[in-house]
Amino acid sequence: MTPGTADLTTTLGPVELHSPAIAAAGTVGSVIDFRGATDFRVYGAAVAKSVSLEPWPGRPAPRLSSVGAGMLNAIGIQNPGIEAWKRDVGPMLSDVPVPIWGSAVGRGADDFAAVAAGLEEAGVEAIEVNLSCPNLDDGHLFALDAAAAANVVRAVRAATGLPIGAKLSPNAADVAAIAASVSDAGADWVVLTNTVWGAAIDIETRRPKLTSGVGGYSGAPVKPIALRCVWEVAQAHPDIPIVGCGGVRSGDDVVEYLLAGASAVAIGTAHFAEPRVGRRIVKELERYMKKHGVASVRSLVGAAEPW
Repeated sequence: MTPGTADLTTTLGPVELHSPAIAAAGTVGSVIDFRGATDFRVYGAAVAKSVSLEPWPGRPAPRLSSVGAGMLNAIGIQNPGIEAWKRDVGPMLSDVPVPIWGSAVGRGADDFAAVAAGLEEAGVEAIEVNLSCPNLDDGHLFALDAAAAANVVRAVRAATGLPIGAKLSPNAADVAAIAASVSDAGADWVVLTNTVWGAAIDIETRRPKLTSGVGGYSGAPVKPIALRCVWEVAQAHPDIPIVGCGGVRSGDDVVEYLLAGASAVAIGTAHFAEPRVGRRIVKELERYMKKHGVASVRSLVGAAEPW
């Protein structure tokens, strides 16, 4: 763990983390294949890229594009399927010095449940239910429908005894209502949030920068949107644990998410520009805590004072 005297431990539902920093799904691969590029010891957990029941080929290129200060992607959740993942990744999970969480995705509740069971068999320590990926073939997001999202989480809850987090979408009309529905269905926490729908066009070729046209927009510009989601859920449902996620690049960003009501904060797109960004961010968090006389991360959670 990083040097310093600050207490970085935090609680996320039934899980205690030694650091509030989490490596976000989709930005550190299977975690196994990223272990040489970063120091996972600074994270409380790392979330592997989403896995489906059967292999998914993903979308054709171009499916990734830099857009100003952010990034567009429409990968289509390319992955080898849960059986291959269990065979090829599962045996190496213990090689990484961080709790590894699996991420389940599917086309229906039964798919999600089967993948969650497979991830538990492989040895992950928690399941993130990816209800919010914006680049599936039909554009459907479970995270936009409270009943559909709850149905998926309920199926996953029945399939595994592991802690469950539900990853929601900033595109939801009422994210607080969706959070309440998945919490009631058995999610131990919610992840707020995934990418925002976005698009870009190459003015030279006059073609969209993604073959899908629309994809998921991430990076620094989405932070106020994700932070708004954290604030709304924390204000409406203070008992629902939250992982804040979106646009995190600094220790100050982590503090802001904590003050808004998150108990942990995921770092995502920043990994692409700075693979070891987690160590810098955690050091900056410690410096903030020392400067302001904050002894424990837990004391920051939800400590923002409304006007």
